[in-house]
This record gives sequence, C-alpha cells and structure tokens, in this order.
Amino acid sequence: MDPSDAFGATSRVPAADGEPLVVASGLVKRFGEFVAVDGVDFSIGRGESYGFLGPNGAGKTSTMRMIACMSPVSAGTLRVLGRDPDRDGPEIRSRIGVVPQEDTLDLELTVLDNLLVYGRYFDLPRRVIRERAEELLDFVQLTERARDRVESLSGGMKRRLTIARSLVSDPELLILDEPTTGLDPQARHLLWDRLYRLRRRGVTLVITTHYMDEAEQLCERLAVMDRGRFAAEGAPRDLIAKYSTREVVELRFGATEPAGVAAALEGLAQRREVLPDRVLLYSDDGDATLGEVHRLGLTPESTLVRRSSLEDVFLHLTGRTLVE
Repeated sequence: MDPSDAFGATSRVPAADGEPLVVASGLVKRFGEFVAVDGVDFSIGRGESYGFLGPNGAGKTSTMRMIACMSPVSAGTLRVLGRDPDRDGPEIRSRIGVVPQEDTLDLELTVLDNLLVYGRYFDLPRRVIRERAEELLDFVQLTERARDRVESLSGGMKRRLTIARSLVSDPELLILDEPTTGLDPQARHLLWDRLYRLRRRGVTLVITTHYMDEAEQLCERLAVMDRGRFAAEGAPRDLIAKYSTREVVELRFGATEPAGVAAALEGLAQRREVLPDRVLLYSDDGDATLGEVHRLGLTPESTLVRRSSLEDVFLHLTGRTLVE
C-alpha cells in the first residue's frame, strides 16, 4: 500500500448535512482608506477544493486571512465552520490548518521535532502527536529526513513539511496561501499530488494562487479576483468555455510593435488582444486562423496555437494579465 494512503485511512467523513464550511456575504476588508476586499459573496462546501485566482494585490491573501481568523472583518458577514470569526476565533482556529505564504518552520529543530512541538499547541496526547507525525512524514515523503535539521532541506521539502505541520490537528479545513510559489516544476507537481490525495480523503481545501495551471489542477471551483472584487466564479473549464474560445493563436513580431500589425489582423478571429510583446487571436480553430494570418502576407517571428486558459479568461474580464 502507498504510505500516503495510510494517512488517508483515518480520514474524516464529510458531514451529510450539506451545510457549507465557509459562507461570506458582502465581505469587506479595509486598511485605512484602502479597500483590499470589496464586498464579495461566496460559499465553500464540505470536501470542496476552492480557489482564489488573481495577480498580487487582487485581495486573495486578505480574504484568506479573514477566513483563517487572522484578520478581522471590516464589513459584511463571514461564517467559518458555522461560527463567527469575531466571536469564536479560537475555536475555529483549533479546527483548521493554515499553510502561510512564507514558511515559518523552526530551522534549528529537526523535521520530526517541528511536528511534535506544533502538535502540543492543540493539547493532544504525546502518543497521538507522535503517531500523526510519523504518518504525516510518510504522507509528504520526508520519513528519511525525520532526524535532519530543517535548515538542510530544499525549498520543496520545507513546503511539504509546512503542509504536514498544518495537518497535525487533523483539520476540517486547510487554507493554503500561494502553496507553490518559488518551487521548481518537479517540486510543484509533487506538492499537487499530495494536495490531490487530501482532496480524495475529504479535506476541504481553500487555495490562493496566481498560477493558472495550478488553479486548473487543484480547484473544483474558483473566484477570479481583481482589485478586491470577483470578476467571475465557477469551475475552471466552465469559465474558459464562457469567457474564451477553444484555442488561442499567439503571434510575436520581433522588433515590430504588436500594435503596428494589429489593424491588419482585424476580423480574423472572434477576439483580438494586443499585449506589449505579442498579439493574441481567439478562435475555435487556431490552425485555420493561423493560415489566414499567413495568407495576409504577415510573417511573425514566432507562432503558437494553444488551448485557452484561465489567464485568457482573466485578460478578457479585466484587460490585464495574471502576472504583471
């Protein structure tokens, strides 16, 4: 049996009452005169993987901090696990796990001791803490590094240990803020696999990210955020089907300014976007559209026909790219 499945054997069965774990209505977060979150509404069901997608400064982290009872609500209503964060913050925090944007591990302690010490904050018996720590190290594939100091771990290993630490209390809800930022592709995919296994055992995941591929991989539903508001909400494939075309043709013209050739491309596709370094043509048949470009006598320096992504949805809704 896969060691990671042993951890899943003790999974909590989602409640059958159908009540969402998180409900927000008109949720607002202000910092002085600045409005970071501007009246958003959403609900997150039990066992669901829900994401907040957007560029830095969109309001994702501010929203997550309110859900995690780390930042007070400025206006509107928020219920987490059926409780009011303002009144029941300690109880809520005892039932959730949080993976912050920056790792906060104790670098001087060993991998195992980081889990053992953290478990004591939840008043768990030492025997239970040790059993869970050993299961979790199997789950994140760090058993062989249990006696090593954390400072010797790679970035990906530290991120996996941070996730393991957040699971020591067996939380009902796991909040992950930009979980794979700064990781190489191999480490990202390993982390995705561990999160997929958590979804399979019924843990509710709430994720912020500005990586479109990560949102598509991990989130059953997501909110596209821009300047503190929701531009759209839904399943990734549904959003792409609603706000974009099946394919996109990317054209780069080298030293020629994209705006200089954009007029000649008018009418070739269902939609056209002119970016500083390329022109995007939105079409249900990218190869046919590219053929029309060549028939016009245009010679792009490079071309790419690809399927539409969440970044295309964001560009259509906001006029901006996800990473600026």
